[in-house]
Amino acid sequence: MKLRWNRIKRLVQAAPLVLVSACAVGPDYVKPSVETPAAFKEQGAWKIAQPADLGIPQKWWALYQDPLLNSLEEQVNISNQTLIQAKAQYRQARALVQGARAAYFPTVSANVSHTRSGGPASSGGGAGTSNLITVDASWEPDVWGRVGRSVESSQASAQASAALVQATRLSTQAQLAQDYFQLRDLDADRQLYDKTVADYAKSLQLTQNQYAAGIVPKENVVLAQTQLKTTEAQAIDFNVLRAQMEHAIALLVGQPASTFSIAPAFFNTALPVLPLGLPSALLERRPDIANAERLMAAANAQIGVAKAAYFPSLTVAASGGFQSSSLANWISLPNRLWSVGPALAQTLFDGGARRTQTDSAIAAYDASVAGYRQTVLTGFQEVEDNVAALRILEQEALKQDEAVTLSQRSVELTINQYKAGIVNYLDVITVETTALSNERAAVDLLNRRLSASVLLIKALGGGWNAAQLPDAAASTKNQ
Repeated sequence: MKLRWNRIKRLVQAAPLVLVSACAVGPDYVKPSVETPAAFKEQGAWKIAQPADLGIPQKWWALYQDPLLNSLEEQVNISNQTLIQAKAQYRQARALVQGARAAYFPTVSANVSHTRSGGPASSGGGAGTSNLITVDASWEPDVWGRVGRSVESSQASAQASAALVQATRLSTQAQLAQDYFQLRDLDADRQLYDKTVADYAKSLQLTQNQYAAGIVPKENVVLAQTQLKTTEAQAIDFNVLRAQMEHAIALLVGQPASTFSIAPAFFNTALPVLPLGLPSALLERRPDIANAERLMAAANAQIGVAKAAYFPSLTVAASGGFQSSSLANWISLPNRLWSVGPALAQTLFDGGARRTQTDSAIAAYDASVAGYRQTVLTGFQEVEDNVAALRILEQEALKQDEAVTLSQRSVELTINQYKAGIVNYLDVITVETTALSNERAAVDLLNRRLSASVLLIKALGGGWNAAQLPDAAASTKNQ
């Protein structure tokens, strides 16, 4: 008896040595290099941020100094269902890490049974009973690092999921800001048209008075009425787009569109000056790049998992219990039974299945590398696009403001000439239409510039940094 327990003791003591001598097959992860330019091409004529503006704050929407926008953005973190879904998927990924780590430990099971059996009395097979209780344990040491690679892959996947949560949050916040600015753009358009309708109504009254005095023909009155009704119809049409934009914002903040509303308001906000930094810093500031990089690490670890299948598996099993035909003396030393020992298994032929799995894992890794590099290139493009847009739209806005001023002056001169009988009403309609078009273009330019600034903030990572990702150990802890 003592000799048997010594065997078990030596086997247990040898287990750590097996783990220490284990080696992880497959390539160790090394982050692939990507080409990064020394500076952004469109940065040449970009505004230099003040020394205090060292980076984009995490609550970047506060840069626009709009209390309602601030409130809506805070609701995104609480109620947006797409973000809640991404957070749940992250918790799922963390649970999978725990599942992968469970393979490090032995599996223990218990069994209790009571059976009765019998046979023909002529052959001596009388009735009998058997009572059995056993505890079975099995453990597969991670000799070739299969479990370690699986845990490594699961941890990287959990980190990728955490980065995806941040990417989803940033994308939703940016979409909300764009929709909000679009809604305020529609409010500004509606205010412009309401003012224009009032001006056209005055022009109509002037024309009717001149017609009554016999100064102008009936045709001028009809033209003024047509101009007024057309503009009124266009003003009403803004309500459709505004309602739809309001509903879109309700969806983003996780509220029913039927119970959500935003009152019209005058809108005039300044654009913040954003620090660009170096292109190389973009690799650490964008959550979508971090997500792609962690997916790449997970795919690399899966190559090791696939290659471990080429090596034999070692299983250590132990079983012990009691068996008796009588319940009275069932659990007693004479009725004990036990077994312990290792087993080594090796697949000799599988028709190329392991080779296929390895090739598939290598191809998946290569695809993830290409996806990572494509994400980086897309990030550089988005920064360049929106820096260029902001720079060029600013120049356009300056010219457009001059056009608005000149067209308004043209309207004043033409109306005075019309009152004096020098020009006809068609000339008035022409200059008023031009003035309205220029004012609408100025409003639209402001919205485009605001949208480009939001997209630039998103392209720069929205104040996020890869250092905020949970490390591998944190992915196994409950929050």
